[in-house]
Amino acid sequence: MAAQAGGKQPLNILLVRVSSLGDVLHNLPMVADIARHFPDANIDWVVEEGYVSLVRLNPRVRTIIPFALRRWRKSLGKPETRAEIKAFFSALRQQQYDYVFDTQGLLKTGIIMGAARVVKGGRKVGLANGSEGSGYEGISRFFHTHSIALDPRTHAVARGRLVAGAALGYAVDTPADFGLPELPADAPRPDWMPAGPYAVYFHGTARDAKKWAPQNWIALGHKLAPMPILLPWGSPKEKAEAETLAASLPNAQVLPKLSMADAVLLARHAALAVGVDTGLTHIAAAFTRPTVEIYADSPRWKTEGNWSPKIINLGDRGTPPTVAEVLAAANSLRF
Repeated sequence: MAAQAGGKQPLNILLVRVSSLGDVLHNLPMVADIARHFPDANIDWVVEEGYVSLVRLNPRVRTIIPFALRRWRKSLGKPETRAEIKAFFSALRQQQYDYVFDTQGLLKTGIIMGAARVVKGGRKVGLANGSEGSGYEGISRFFHTHSIALDPRTHAVARGRLVAGAALGYAVDTPADFGLPELPADAPRPDWMPAGPYAVYFHGTARDAKKWAPQNWIALGHKLAPMPILLPWGSPKEKAEAETLAASLPNAQVLPKLSMADAVLLARHAALAVGVDTGLTHIAAAFTRPTVEIYADSPRWKTEGNWSPKIINLGDRGTPPTVAEVLAAANSLRF
C-alpha cells in the first residue's frame, strides 16, 4: 500500500469524470478500490450536473462538484452563465488535493485537472493513451504530472481502477464494486411503477446501429407475458419507438418522461432488465439486477457486465443475438 501524503493525514483525492452516463457509472468502482486501501481518504468528484444524482448514491463520495458545460455552451455570452462558470472554478479550488485523477482524457477534463489545486508534491494522474473506439485527446496529457499507459483493449470499468492502482500502489484484483446500496424491500414506488415484478426494455440509444430490431423486442415481449414490460424513452424519437412496440404487445407500458433519478430507480426495481449497449442497461447491471445485455454494433469486451452471474451478455459487433438466445437468457435469470 502506498504511504499517505503528509504521514497520518488522510488523502484528499479528486476524480474528474464528467460524462457520459455509462462512463460515469463505469468510473464508480475506483471509489470502492481507493476506500478499501485508504479507508480515511476523502474522495471528491467533478461530474456533469445531469449525473450528480447517480454519483450521490455512492456514500463514499464526500463532495460532488457539478459541471455544466453542456448547458453553459448554449449561453456563454450571458452574465449569469459566466457567474456560474466562475463559481464552478471557485468550488474546484477550495480544496488542495494529494491526487487528482482524470480518467476521461479529453481537453475539457484536462483543463479541469489543470485548474485543481494540489499540495506540494501532489500528483495529477491521467491516461497516457486511449482505448479502442474511445474518445481520447492527447493534449490532455499536458495537464498531467503522471500518465499511465493501458492496453488499448482494457475494459471500461478496469481503466479507471488500473490508473488509480498504479498511482496509489495497489493491485486491482477484486471484482468491481460500484458502491451502490441495496434497495430496501419496502422502498416506496412512484405512481408510474407497477407494484409487482416487471421487466424493463432499455431499447433506446443514440446510434441506430446499436439497436435491436423492433420485431425482436415484440417477439420477446409475447414470450415474457404476462410479466409487465416498461418502456422508458429519452427523446421524441425514442418515445415514438416505445409507442410502436407497446401497440404490438399485450403487456407493455410506455413510461412518462423520467428524470435521471427516476430512471435509476426504474433500473433498481426491475425484476428483469433487457437492454442494448447503453447507460441505463449498465446501471441495471451495476445494481446486479437480472440483466441481459444485447450487443449489436459495439464490441462486447469493452463494456460487458462481468462482475455478477446475474448479468448475461449476448451478441457482439455485427452479430446481434437472436430472440431465442435472449429469451433463454431471460428465463435463466427469472427462474
